Amino acid sequence: MRRKTTQHRRHSHQSVLQVRVMSPRIAWFGFLKFTGTLVKIACVLAVLAGIGWGVWRGIQHAFYQNPDFRLQVIDLNANPVIDEIGITEVAGIDLAASPSLFDVDVTETSRKLNKLPAITEARVERHLPGTLVVRVTTREPKAWISCPDAGLTEVRRTGAMLVDAQGVAYPCPESQAALVTELPIIELPASSEQPIIAGAKIQHPQLEACFKLLDSASQADPEAPRWIDTIRPVNDWSLLLISRQGTMATFSLGDHPRQIENLRAALDHAGEKGYIIDTINLIPKYNIPITVRESDTPLRAIPVSSTAPADSAGTRRTRDLSNLNRN
Repeated sequence: MRRKTTQHRRHSHQSVLQVRVMSPRIAWFGFLKFTGTLVKIACVLAVLAGIGWGVWRGIQHAFYQNPDFRLQVIDLNANPVIDEIGITEVAGIDLAASPSLFDVDVTETSRKLNKLPAITEARVERHLPGTLVVRVTTREPKAWISCPDAGLTEVRRTGAMLVDAQGVAYPCPESQAALVTELPIIELPASSEQPIIAGAKIQHPQLEACFKLLDSASQADPEAPRWIDTIRPVNDWSLLLISRQGTMATFSLGDHPRQIENLRAALDHAGEKGYIIDTINLIPKYNIPITVRESDTPLRAIPVSSTAPADSAGTRRTRDLSNLNRN
């Protein structure tokens, strides 16, 4: 039988004391073991470094120093903005150093090309053995932008501001200047809230009204951009169109097809009769007022509402064009 007791047994915890004996001999063997481990690690690292160096030298010899992979051709699609020399400048390519195709950072070159205001999209690729393929999509200019109050006074020259159909402004590249000299000018008032910035969309509210007038003129006459010199806002309800002959035509903000038709009829009639229209207000549907000049002397710009007598350069009079037509 198990004896019962009223006393609780106390379990004593035994503490283990670890004693490490250190002697110079033991310390020396520990140092040798640690040193051996370091030597092994160093050998492994040296082997890996040697393999890496060998691979790098192999890549250098096989690609970068291989004459078969020298940059030989820059295949650039035809465009009016940038040429092959421009590509080398953007990419930082030194043609005199006979660079390898692999020396060209295609990602960075694409990024730099996409930052050019005149380019909407760019793609750069390597095509072995020695061709750098560059494809760019450029902006199609719609008009020149002028803003005298903001210092944008120069037009129809390299560096002057162009605007595309999406309303994005960009400086005219040198290679494009000769191709766009006949585009009309859109003159906008300065706006501190909507400044004109290269590479950014113009937020000026009056640009859209000028675009609508230019579009209506182009739809009625594909040659309109050739005879329209300038379009500019006059106030909150009218626009002024100035032709290459100096005719100053006042338009409303809407009903442009009718007004363009009346303007073309008036210009054709003036050409047949041998006089030049100075001003014409196309906003009225009937009794359209005009002033004309019968002279070959270059015209002086005059206010649309002017009713002053003619100067010595010619004779000015008004006509009723309510029944005018092309016949």
